[in-house]
Amino acid sequence: MRVHFIGIGGIGISALAKLMASEGHEISGSDIRQSEITDELAIKYGAKITIPHHEDAVEGADMVIHSAAVRKNNPEFIRAKELGIPLYARKEALRFILADKRVYAVGGAHGKSTTSAMLAELLSNSNAVIGAISKSFHSNVRTAPNSEVIFEADESDASFLNCNPYMAVVTNVEPEHMEYYEYDYDRFYAAYEEFLRLAEVRVINAEDEFLGSLKLDAVKLYPSKDIKKIEYILKDTEPVTRFELKDLGFFEVFGLGEHIAVDASLAILAAMEAGLSVEEARENLKNYSGIKKRFDIIYKGKECVIIDDYGHHPTEIRATMEALKRYGKMLGFSKISAIWQPHKYSRTMDNLNGFVEAFAGVDELVILPIWAAGEVEVPIDLKGAFSGYELTMAQRVTKDGCEVTALGSEGERLKTFESGIVVAFGAGDITYQIRGLK
Repeated sequence: MRVHFIGIGGIGISALAKLMASEGHEISGSDIRQSEITDELAIKYGAKITIPHHEDAVEGADMVIHSAAVRKNNPEFIRAKELGIPLYARKEALRFILADKRVYAVGGAHGKSTTSAMLAELLSNSNAVIGAISKSFHSNVRTAPNSEVIFEADESDASFLNCNPYMAVVTNVEPEHMEYYEYDYDRFYAAYEEFLRLAEVRVINAEDEFLGSLKLDAVKLYPSKDIKKIEYILKDTEPVTRFELKDLGFFEVFGLGEHIAVDASLAILAAMEAGLSVEEARENLKNYSGIKKRFDIIYKGKECVIIDDYGHHPTEIRATMEALKRYGKMLGFSKISAIWQPHKYSRTMDNLNGFVEAFAGVDELVILPIWAAGEVEVPIDLKGAFSGYELTMAQRVTKDGCEVTALGSEGERLKTFESGIVVAFGAGDITYQIRGLK
């Protein structure tokens, strides 16, 4: 078929486009702006890309799939309906795209991209569809000539219920994306339980309060007793966590922190349930080299290190902050400067006190305007909430070598960082700003 994707530049929908292209479908797509993802789709997958959206782009398509961000007034959405072309939201399309696959689905509030990417390294002959760019295969998708798929399962719109999980791996469960669940906590937790019940095999972090309470057969990880002798080391200046798992011996994995050991342990247990031997797991895990935007070291010099991190929830930021403190000691840096682009008004309001606490220990903090992600603007007094910090409210940041500069609304220089660890947090365009690309 010829399949057209509206919003093809998104990390989740682009993955489906690549997977369908690998199966022989002709793909096309549109988005509001050009990006690395749209360039890859055009060059590597031969996709015809339309920038920006235009109603003619759907002409000749047998099927149209759109991202959750696409609204019904989108010109391509309207035209597809006029032409009678079958039209599916991404979450609906999962039902038939993954219907005949053996899916190893990884879900959870935090760590699911990392765990998915680790599992993809362990099960190295499988397809992989993850919500981030793997530094190993330089994409969010890896294709293979079989039906096994490592799939990052998304709870934000309950689409994980449509992914046909043979195995469900869940890292943790914490209320998030509650606007989708209409702040109904029973509905939120019921969705996770249903996701687990859909799978034949389950691997869970049993010390999570909710996961531990479920009466389901599962391979259970108890991190406080199953993970022992955690060490943090540098290998060729790269951060590595070394740990002992149950009675399986020691493992080494890229990254720093107890959360990295937990994610790796879940991936190891899942891979062994899929038939991988302990020794294969030990060796294959060493091939994991991280994912883009997760503790992503984008510059390393004698005077400073610059890190891009996707953390956009207090739990994630706290975990990264702890890792940064360890990393700083290992490198001999004592100063940590953080730049935060809050993501979504709803998330910022729901977790404001948690965000204030999460940045504890940072020497200087820069806060950028909230990345709306399509939400209506709501006034939030971030300057007042963070008054206890050495704070700069800025419009954007830019990078030149080791120098990161915070700029005001008129482009004036407000603050420059050129020593210690400089870290950028957020799920918006901060990743391009901190790389000097925007």
